[in-house]
Amino acid sequence: MAKVKTVFYCTNCGVESPKWVGKCASCGEWNAYKEMTVDTKANKKATTTSYRENKDHVPTAVADIVTGTTVRQSTPDPELNRVLGGGIVPGSLVLIGGQPGIGKSTLLLQIALGLPITILYASGEESEEQIKMRADRIGLTNAQCYIYAETNVSKILKQAQKLQPQLLVVDSIQTLTSPHIEAAPGSISQVRECTGELQRFAKETNVPVFVIGHITKEGSLAGPKLLEHIVDVVLQFEGDRNYNYRVLRTIKNRFGSTDELGIYEMQGHGLRAVTNPSELLISQSQEDLSGSAIAASIEGQRPLLIETQALVAPAIYGTPQRSSTGFDLRRLSMLLAVIEKRVGLQLGQSDVYLNIAGGIKISDPAIDLAVIAALVSSLQDISLPKTTCFAGEVGLSGEIRAVSRIEQRIQEADRLGMETIYISRHNSKRIKQEDYNIEVKSVGRVDELIGDLFEW
Repeated sequence: MAKVKTVFYCTNCGVESPKWVGKCASCGEWNAYKEMTVDTKANKKATTTSYRENKDHVPTAVADIVTGTTVRQSTPDPELNRVLGGGIVPGSLVLIGGQPGIGKSTLLLQIALGLPITILYASGEESEEQIKMRADRIGLTNAQCYIYAETNVSKILKQAQKLQPQLLVVDSIQTLTSPHIEAAPGSISQVRECTGELQRFAKETNVPVFVIGHITKEGSLAGPKLLEHIVDVVLQFEGDRNYNYRVLRTIKNRFGSTDELGIYEMQGHGLRAVTNPSELLISQSQEDLSGSAIAASIEGQRPLLIETQALVAPAIYGTPQRSSTGFDLRRLSMLLAVIEKRVGLQLGQSDVYLNIAGGIKISDPAIDLAVIAALVSSLQDISLPKTTCFAGEVGLSGEIRAVSRIEQRIQEADRLGMETIYISRHNSKRIKQEDYNIEVKSVGRVDELIGDLFEW
């Protein structure tokens, strides 16, 4: 019988301890230690498999390393190319997390069926027949895509060595097991061991690996925090299953920017990449309704026009309510205080609700101006022109601060048919009105903006 050893493992930083402790001495996290069993005999028998063809791999001097030789593999999905930084990097390990049923498996199966290369799609959650049914629904086919229903990571990598694919997809990391660890699938030790095996395979063979990961009820990736440290790219697939839109957001990227955003529309035959999300994020209603304002935002390298919706109503139940969807609630409280102090409008006895249309989350401070315009519009019950948009950050003293890449914001608003855009006076110094068909108005303070909008 194998000798079993029990250790405690910090799920945040990966430090091991012979006994349970309340606070991790390494990272300071509370209640992060979990118990796991280690089969010491199995570990002694375990041999390290080498996937590298050149066994005499030696260190290379930094002066001899040639940069810029890596060629990315472009995919048929422009949104995925965007969030990855231009395409798939050879030898990279990419982790995609998201809620159950959000479309992670559908997205990767579309990529596997759309690329004209040899691909091994290993699934531990679905049978081969189930994956084939999904492929038929998507309507794509690829004779070089091989489906392998298996949960043993060693068997998957052996098949990958035989097949020599140019891309490996694993669905999901929580279902994999390693024969070197005696623990349940999805446990801390199994996730750590299987991820390490996949990482070593990717680096030694230069084959990119896509891994699907589950998330917890708090919204974080299930398993140890070490999982996010091992992989090269972490993508978060977000969205509400009640909406058709899905957002692919970059959380970590060693080969590109972490500010990129990809938007998809869920349809009956799969996910459709939305190349022009501004038209979808702006309301198509023809009625003039109060409490709505258009913001010119930037997500990564992409300019977006989004609609901010506000509702200000008298508080009936005593304590005023503050609710925000897709926008930081603390920043909303700050903007309400600026309106009361600098504009003179009283909102202390009103319920305030704010929503970013389309179900996306925005952290760009340049939408402050649109939020204030929407709040005052709802409070006064006066609608704003649908051809007016805003781009500016609001400070505590009521000044409107400059934002980055204002030219791209103005060009996007001009392209979508906007007639007027309000920007900061500090941004207007390098803007030439004759370069745009849209009217560019510069304002310096919040009260100046409100006075111009509502003719106070």
